[in-house]
Amino acid sequence: MKLFRVSMCTTALVAAFVATAALPQAASAQQQRFITVGTGGVTGVYYPAGGAICRLVNRDRAKHNLRCSVESTGGSVANVNLLKSGEIEFGVAQSDVQYNATKGLAQFQKDGAMGDLRAVFALHPEPFTVVARKESNITKFEDFKGKRFNVGNPGSGTLASMNELLAAMGWKMSDFGLASELRPDEHGPALCDGKIDGFFYAVGHPSANIQDPTTICGAKLVPLTGPAVDKLVKDKPYYATATIPGGMYPNNPQPTATYGVQATVVSSAKVPADVIYAVTKAVFDNLDEFKKLHPALAHLKPEDMIKNGLSAPLHDGAARYYREKGWIK
Repeated sequence: MKLFRVSMCTTALVAAFVATAALPQAASAQQQRFITVGTGGVTGVYYPAGGAICRLVNRDRAKHNLRCSVESTGGSVANVNLLKSGEIEFGVAQSDVQYNATKGLAQFQKDGAMGDLRAVFALHPEPFTVVARKESNITKFEDFKGKRFNVGNPGSGTLASMNELLAAMGWKMSDFGLASELRPDEHGPALCDGKIDGFFYAVGHPSANIQDPTTICGAKLVPLTGPAVDKLVKDKPYYATATIPGGMYPNNPQPTATYGVQATVVSSAKVPADVIYAVTKAVFDNLDEFKKLHPALAHLKPEDMIKNGLSAPLHDGAARYYREKGWIK
């Protein structure tokens, strides 16, 4: 084995050179801030929406020194908790979860309201989508009593909304033959494999998690209507009726009536206003491009994005941008 010897003098010179060369980089690294957007499962809409945000932010990182990354999480509730603990700077959350976190209701009742939660902007509508196995002959949600049904994964807004619907109907999880908690990327294969009879999912459309089972095994969309739904829409400000267009998915030519929430981007008052401003500006200054980055974002309008589903106070950084545009006073 060949050994190389370096004199003490040479070592010192090299060390001095490396230290000197590193100074501008170190200064640059100190100026750069890393931010994370908490999303959801990688096959849902939250993850690509978060990726679209980061793509636009990172393109101008030389101007604002922000480096944005996307994190796949358990979903809406998990994102609010991650914001609360300071582990992420932005999160995507259903409008009902944002409302409950602001008020300290439902899943946030134990720990109380998150006073630091701040709204940034709204994204796409999320109709609650119920899908049944073709062979089950299910035509309405009540037919799932005693059946094997996926209610949503822990930490997701889907599961939180499912709990609220069941309470309005006077049902319990035990009314299902099986209440599974599979992730969105798991419920389609489980349906086609005959392991479950149906699933409930809050998602923007079109969605690969609906496209796959309707294509592969002819799964059917089930309407979500009735007195319990009517009461929820009437009583809860974050809900609205919705329709999934007919023909959007294979083997489902008729429109499907349902209700749903809004996907929103939230942050914390602890995140500096200039960071929120830069991210908001990156999205709205390039909104036409942003809308092309995922089909669920295609119909976004600024006038809807600055108000729909936003129950938490607007973050000062977002409000600054909206005032500059003349959208708010």
